[in-house]
Amino acid sequence: MRILNREELSDILYGCAILGTGGGGDIKEGFQYIDEALSAGKEFKLISIDDVPDGEYLCTPYLLGAISPLSTEEEKKYSYLAKSNEMPMMTAFKRLKAYSGHNYYGTICCELGGANTAISFYLAAMTDCYIIDADPAGRAVPEITHSTYYFNDLPAAPIIATNEFGECFICENIIDDMRAETVVRALSKVSRNNISAIDHALPVEVLKGAVIEGTISKALAIGKALRIAKAQNTDLAEVIAENGGGYVAFKGAVSDFNFETTGGFTLGNIYIAGSDEHQGNTYHISVKNENMVSRLNGEVDVTIPDLICCIDLDKGEPISNPHYKLDMNVAVIILPAAKEFTTERGLKAFGPAYVGLDAPYKPAISNIK
Repeated sequence: MRILNREELSDILYGCAILGTGGGGDIKEGFQYIDEALSAGKEFKLISIDDVPDGEYLCTPYLLGAISPLSTEEEKKYSYLAKSNEMPMMTAFKRLKAYSGHNYYGTICCELGGANTAISFYLAAMTDCYIIDADPAGRAVPEITHSTYYFNDLPAAPIIATNEFGECFICENIIDDMRAETVVRALSKVSRNNISAIDHALPVEVLKGAVIEGTISKALAIGKALRIAKAQNTDLAEVIAENGGGYVAFKGAVSDFNFETTGGFTLGNIYIAGSDEHQGNTYHISVKNENMVSRLNGEVDVTIPDLICCIDLDKGEPISNPHYKLDMNVAVIILPAAKEFTTERGLKAFGPAYVGLDAPYKPAISNIK
């Protein structure tokens, strides 16, 4: 077991924001969760899933919805609803315990991202549980089906979902993660595009082998490398690429961008004009919450499940969608997908076809040399 201090927690969140490929929530929100728990005197205890005793239950808490703001007209729909005095995730967890009759030994993050990792950490700390050093994605992903839970046919239900108005939904008899995505997304769309949910509440014996182990430690290492590189004023993009096993694909200035909320997702595009060695070239990233596919001079360069990560070089910060500005000085870093996502089932769920490309997946990392 490892008790994480504030610096380590910060490194993890920055690492997760990088690995989140633009999604997974805003890191500022993540720090609010972390600091609230620390102010309450709580500890963040990280352990391997192999150290969880047999028979203990684990659960997966997460936030689901679009990441772009609502319009003024949409906000009016919720103006008559009073907000709950309790954090929605805490409401959901209490209801899960009452419903299932189980105690929970720890939490598994649903993905890696600035807010979604932190909300899982927050729940574990506030309930004196453990944080499991694993997740089912190894990155941030748009849908519930983009996970090793789905690849291993693990049941999501019961799913407990709660919104900021204190409305609590218990979802039973959900046949699989595909249906879970449809149901929870619909609940999010009527909850200001943001809902707190907990699913895959299962015994550890079922979850072992169905998650990607060591991902929190990986995020910690990348975040630490970023922090040290900033202090030493070294090339941030190259340091991240080296520590993540990838490469720097492009550097330049943001020339245009657009984002919109459609069907409960944030869809958008980011356009970058090359600088330095990339002068005269253009880079285009298509977004569905996360960075899905990139194009160099109009030709497909990298696709999911590989990670397309963007860094603000002036601030030394990972960029979460949709927080771009014109002329922002950015680097695009490509990191390899977890091997679980490069299987036939992984690619069927989260490969080029998901973004409408009629082409086989080509691992970007093989293009380094």
